[in-house]
Amino acid sequence: MARRNFKVLYVSGEVSPFIRVSSLADYMASFPQALEEEGFEARIMMPKYGIINDRKFRLHDVLRLSDIEVPLKEKSDMLHVKVTALPSSKIQTYFLYNEKYFKRNGLFSDIQLGGDHKGSAEKLIFFSVGVLETLVRLGWQPDIIHCHDWHAGLVPLLAKTRYAHHDFFKKVKVVQTIHNIYRQGMFQTKVFQKYLPDDVVEGLVTQGDEVNLLATGIRHADLVTTTSKTYARQIAGDSQASFGLDALLRERGDRFHGIRNGIDTRHWNPTVDKLIKKRYGAEQPEIKVEDKKVLMDELDLPFDEEKPLVGVMANLDAFQGAELLSGSLGKLLELDINLVVFASGDKAVEQALLDAASENPEKMAVRTEFTDGFFHQMIAGVDILVLPSRIEACGMAQMFAMAYGTVPVAYAGGGIVDTIEEVDGENGTGFLFHEYTPDALLAKLTEALVLHADHERWSRLLLEGMGRDFSWKASAEEYGELYREILG
Repeated sequence: MARRNFKVLYVSGEVSPFIRVSSLADYMASFPQALEEEGFEARIMMPKYGIINDRKFRLHDVLRLSDIEVPLKEKSDMLHVKVTALPSSKIQTYFLYNEKYFKRNGLFSDIQLGGDHKGSAEKLIFFSVGVLETLVRLGWQPDIIHCHDWHAGLVPLLAKTRYAHHDFFKKVKVVQTIHNIYRQGMFQTKVFQKYLPDDVVEGLVTQGDEVNLLATGIRHADLVTTTSKTYARQIAGDSQASFGLDALLRERGDRFHGIRNGIDTRHWNPTVDKLIKKRYGAEQPEIKVEDKKVLMDELDLPFDEEKPLVGVMANLDAFQGAELLSGSLGKLLELDINLVVFASGDKAVEQALLDAASENPEKMAVRTEFTDGFFHQMIAGVDILVLPSRIEACGMAQMFAMAYGTVPVAYAGGGIVDTIEEVDGENGTGFLFHEYTPDALLAKLTEALVLHADHERWSRLLLEGMGRDFSWKASAEEYGELYREILG
């Protein structure tokens, strides 16, 4: 058990349930709690986007955290902080806000992601400097600042340059975790030259006239991690898999580790889940069909206990399923199944899915807006969950699914193979396709559907998944050891 006075600040661009774009938000909803149970005191900082509902999440102002000066190169802006506790925990979550930066224009976006990234570099710089200034005003001195993905990639550099000689930060260590290596945070260098002092700008990792924020975080952190051992090996050893960052990762040597995701088995537990209509467990798996009916009623799909209900969950971009889902949709609709797609991202793909559902109202339904309640009900209600991502550092949805007796069908890319044991005879917990093509997906889904028709074998498969330990315990212990190591 670690000493209680070890303090860790987690910095992230998204945290569920406040805002969710990817599985990073699910990770942040449970990982800090797991580390608290290892004896570390955890707190979280994130941006206060304009779309976050203050009343719904009980955000409140703190008088001593108002009007914090955020010094930039030639000017200063003012920061205000709202606070609430991470649901089902006592972990303080701080929301950094300035109306000019965060009232409009949504979340962070960069050159790679496309869309409206105007002003994203400025607000990201403001947020990153604001994290360190807020800590000073708060008077809460962390031993470790743990940064997640490119949204927080500037913080390690700031800690090692501009704030390195500040008494408050002299002993602070910084960790950078990679969740989506293909999202690297690319921005024009001239923006950083405008807002940051020269010593900080000199430490940025650049490619041509663009700054790479994820690479910057990797270079300057005391420890770098990603979310599975398999993915760590892949991205350190392959330029294509790492999107060009493999050499930088190899430079970090034994300071780069892969640690598998876990899930919060209290929040994601069908025996106690208050977000699903009918609770069940391994002792009563037959009750799951009642959640299937609830889900289908909500989606206006005709309920058929025997017909498989197949769910598809995806972030609709080039790396996480848009192309594969689009290429498979016609043949999916030819199968003797009902289909529910829970996906958002590329607006053209979203519209194509909505059009397909409108043309096939007795067979298919689509949801593009995330709510925590629907997320849980879908995981509980579908028989099979298809995960069409081409790149998955680890993911969490497949673990949620297996815990709820829902069988995953996923591409065997990245770290997802560390959590799904491929069905082979009487063994296994899910289905993996090894070629990233519509035909391979459909062939593997067909295997699952054949097994679904064998009620006895399907029941054993469900129980096998429900019996696996996907908790954070082992992974949190491993993180705890690494934390203690860098703290000396």
